[in-house]
Amino acid sequence: IQAPVDGVVLKVHAESAQVIVAGAPIADIGDPGDLEVIVDLLSTDAVRVSPGAAARIEGWGGGEALSARVRRIEPSAFTKISALGIEEQRVNVILDVLDPRSAWEALGHECRVFVRIRIWRGEDVLRVPLAALFRQGDQWSVFRIVEGRAATTPVSIDHRDTEFAEVTEGLSPDDIVILHPSDQIED
Repeated sequence: IQAPVDGVVLKVHAESAQVIVAGAPIADIGDPGDLEVIVDLLSTDAVRVSPGAAARIEGWGGGEALSARVRRIEPSAFTKISALGIEEQRVNVILDVLDPRSAWEALGHECRVFVRIRIWRGEDVLRVPLAALFRQGDQWSVFRIVEGRAATTPVSIDHRDTEFAEVTEGLSPDDIVILHPSDQIED
């Protein structure tokens, strides 16, 4: 069988001496230097991603995170069963790696990676560590230090990541808050 394109065999679907159905894939052939990363996001997360958004590829086995850019968000979702057995609607998001090939040449076909995609960016944002936030009823609050004492301070938050939340109301840039407040801290 003659290959339809130049490249290397990335994956073999059918071993030798085996009957296959007409049109069934036999092997995946591709150019390892033309890498794209496909990440399946929850559909509720994918709608917040835009083509052209900056991204970082981490946990791929190399030393440094790789720079990437969102090329495309596929227009349809698919159902996937999570590790907990929950049906989830997922959408494929395709990223192009921006770093030179020498930085990622050990990364191969179908390798596992962790991806961070920028969905929002702000300038001069007041932020607080998530570890300082706690719920008081349906309101987010922090313990702010006022004249050496803890004061419960309701705050409004907006954007957040895994470490910080943007504070839109309730704190000033010079305020000091308590991280990991225990139940022994009171006003």
